[in-house]
Amino acid sequence: MRTSLGKTLFVGLALVGAAISSASAQVKATVGKITFDALPSPQVNSGKEKAFKPKDWLEAEAEMTFAGAGEAKKVGFVDQVTVKWYVAVKNPDGKGMVKLSKDITHINVPLDEAIYTSVYLSPTMLKRLTGHDRAGKQDVEVVGMEVLVNGVKVGEATSKMNPGWWTAPSLSDQSSKFPLLNKNETPFKMLWWDRYAEIEEKR
Repeated sequence: MRTSLGKTLFVGLALVGAAISSASAQVKATVGKITFDALPSPQVNSGKEKAFKPKDWLEAEAEMTFAGAGEAKKVGFVDQVTVKWYVAVKNPDGKGMVKLSKDITHINVPLDEAIYTSVYLSPTMLKRLTGHDRAGKQDVEVVGMEVLVNGVKVGEATSKMNPGWWTAPSLSDQSSKFPLLNKNETPFKMLWWDRYAEIEEKR
């Protein structure tokens, strides 16, 4: 009985794995150039003015276009896309570089339509990393990203160097100390809404 049950379970898991692999194979991604820029904190009129000096956020973004076949093309959307962001900055201790990483899950991603994904470094974190408030491209060594559908990589990009630099064992991941943020975790959440892929909210 146990042997039979084990075989049934194994076959079931194999079929699920095959279905996921097949679904992923139906989707391909074209990833554009990664760009990054400094954005001042937005000033929103809330009816009560408070004096403050906007500081700079650093934004990295990339355009993605997904093409599908079979069932994916019929539906016209990808249910879920995971973008793994990697940012290398100078180690504030003065020893080489450190890696910051962030997984962002996008949902209801349309096919055959250019859409953007982005990640952010906050002003506070930038000052802690660089020692100054004004952000700039010089504060980042390199930015990379991987695009996954159902755990299968369908695209990748890097601002320079070769893709996969983020796997170098010499790069220590300091994300817990210097967390990257998705757009919904920043004051830019409600801005340029239709430009960006929808982000899955953690509940």
